[in-house]
Amino acid sequence: MRRILPLVVLVACAAGYTTVEPWQREVLARPDMASSPHPGVSAMADHAYESREAAGGAAKAGGGGCGCE
Repeated sequence: MRRILPLVVLVACAAGYTTVEPWQREVLARPDMASSPHPGVSAMADHAYESREAAGGAAKAGGGGCGCE
């Protein structure tokens, strides 16, 4: 059992990897597949959130707390 379990885990992990062919990249790069389909709207929402929080980059990790980046 101890020899079979690592083999099963290895096969299960390897089954999740695949190569992407050049003609498939076009489908994966569609704007609606982006994590933020409307970057302008996201930037505006981030700006509003940062203004309410009174700190630049409140939603992102950065700076040391002194306000410098």
